[in-house]
Amino acid sequence: MSEMLHVKNVSKDFTLYNQGDFSEGETIIPVFKDINFSLKAGDCVALLGESGSGKSTFMRMIYANYLCSSGAINVKHKDVWFDLVTASPHQILDIRCYSLGYVSQFLRVIPRVATLEIVAEPLVKAGEKKEAAIEKAKELLTRLRIPERLWGLSPLTFSGGEQQRVNIARGFVYDYPIMLLDEPTASLDAQNRQTVLELIEEAKSRGAAILGIFHDHEARDTVCNGQLDVTNYRTE
Repeated sequence: MSEMLHVKNVSKDFTLYNQGDFSEGETIIPVFKDINFSLKAGDCVALLGESGSGKSTFMRMIYANYLCSSGAINVKHKDVWFDLVTASPHQILDIRCYSLGYVSQFLRVIPRVATLEIVAEPLVKAGEKKEAAIEKAKELLTRLRIPERLWGLSPLTFSGGEQQRVNIARGFVYDYPIMLLDEPTASLDAQNRQTVLELIEEAKSRGAAILGIFHDHEARDTVCNGQLDVTNYRTE
């Protein structure tokens, strides 16, 4: 399978600026140093590390929410390689639209927009006709057991578990070549957990390259065929 993501010598520090009467200057908090990593089409790699080790930070760097302190994060987008560290904001938005999906732990949406439209939106942005996108959204919401009576409501009124399933449906509605999954099975009941694992397997089968954080060890062992432990790159 072809390589879809390549991380080269990536390091991350956070700079905290001290305030108040008792201290001045800044404090550098090192996170990790010189991560080298590749992800191929059809792979599902588990991101490992104890709490606070930088797993979510590394994932947000790949999504270009956080900047690298050094190194390069290269992704394949429309058969061309782009370094997310140096890409322009316009390029990053285009990559997120067509090539790089991210299912975070939290649903962040505009209030008062119907669940069905929120789930369909990534597919519409990628160029699909709205009618077809709505049908795909209905299919996923049904699979994830979100009652049809809720589809016209804002998911911000839903329970935490329902919001998580809406977030998953939105993340899988478009066939991203590269997917980042942050705790996709957390707090789900057995039936919905199994559905999410099936969605991941289906994405792998179509050739998606997946990097995921799984605190559910059984789920991780079921869908992952590799691992990256960020603890090995800690600088403390």
